[in-house]
Amino acid sequence: MANASSEFDKALEIGRPPNIVQLFPNSRALIVSGKVIDRAMIARGNAMTIAANGRNYFVIRGALLAAQRANAAIMIEIAKSEGGVGAYCASNFWNLARRVDAVINELGITVPVAIHADHYGIKGDQDVETGRMEIPSMFDAGITSIAVDASHLPDDDNLLANLTLRPYIPEWAGYETEVGEIKGKEGLSTADEALFLIQGLNAHDIFPDWIALNNGTAHGIQDSETGIQVPLTIEIHNAIAKYNVSGAQHGTSGNDSERLRMICKETSTTKANVATALQMITWGVKVNEYGNAILDDKGEFLKMPDEGVTEELWAEMVAYANEKGLKGGNYKKLNLPFENKLFRLSRDVRERMAKGVEDFVYELLTNVFNARDTAPLALDVILKAGSYDLGSKASRIEDPAEWTESKIREKAAKISTDKGPEGDFED
Repeated sequence: MANASSEFDKALEIGRPPNIVQLFPNSRALIVSGKVIDRAMIARGNAMTIAANGRNYFVIRGALLAAQRANAAIMIEIAKSEGGVGAYCASNFWNLARRVDAVINELGITVPVAIHADHYGIKGDQDVETGRMEIPSMFDAGITSIAVDASHLPDDDNLLANLTLRPYIPEWAGYETEVGEIKGKEGLSTADEALFLIQGLNAHDIFPDWIALNNGTAHGIQDSETGIQVPLTIEIHNAIAKYNVSGAQHGTSGNDSERLRMICKETSTTKANVATALQMITWGVKVNEYGNAILDDKGEFLKMPDEGVTEELWAEMVAYANEKGLKGGNYKKLNLPFENKLFRLSRDVRERMAKGVEDFVYELLTNVFNARDTAPLALDVILKAGSYDLGSKASRIEDPAEWTESKIREKAAKISTDKGPEGDFED
């Protein structure tokens, strides 16, 4: 036990990135780069961990309790739509690290945790320009990993946006890129698109830790008969294997456990995002084993009487949703107006909200994701590197002369893709 304590203290000393040390000089929270979490899952093999969307404080608390119980390294994240300047959640890019640090220190959590800015969406030139200013501010506030999501753009503009914004992200930070908007079974990503993006980045000495795909999932509440296309994921991961990029699985809620186990066993995925299921659990909405909300005979969410928020608050939330015309996945917009009303609930209610998340996440980590006892592997990664900065998993293979802007556009024009329907697929 003394040795484990010594290793933790050493990892705490050398493993926290500079922004975290500056923000929390006296903290005992082992907040690390996203790279550390990825490498720990690789060390385990056939494992991925949860990237829990901290849409409310009780999700954060429950996920951290589950990680400690499972002795698993995890990520806490928030997406741009959830936590950017137009946020619908109280958790945001600029307070998420503070929330996580506070909970870790309060509860004595000792597992490594990364703070991830998910779906930093880029839909045009103005978003790129904003990113030059905004991304550094997010790292100033404690972000340790980011997903630059320009998947809304044509393939060439996606690549060029990543090339433009990469210099504004610290070299030590976790870095995720994305091809194909997350829009379910339509507009599926292809191996050609993924290869184009990863090759172009590689030529410019940019080596992502993860790539996210549209491999059949959707955000929010989805039909369990659709979901992750495992063979497609395998095909794409095999196509880019020599570039040593892990997979990031978006839209995990709504996929059955066996399908998620297949993603662990048969692909290079190390990160799995879960958002809607955790939000619903804190409120006390009944979900099935893979996180899809259960509806009653009227097509309304089925609230469990002794779980989540009180019946009185739930009635108020439903009334508000009806007034605003919010249905299904758009219940997510209840997060911001009701967060403080969650805090004022009695202690026993607050504790059961977090406990529901804890139990659900623990089950995922231990019985689905194969992430149990990955926390020591993350410590090993830090100690072997002797630093918070793990460097890259890959090296340059591609010729930069073949990936100038003009040649990028020429190559992209030859890619045949089906982007699927137009619409708002922001998170």
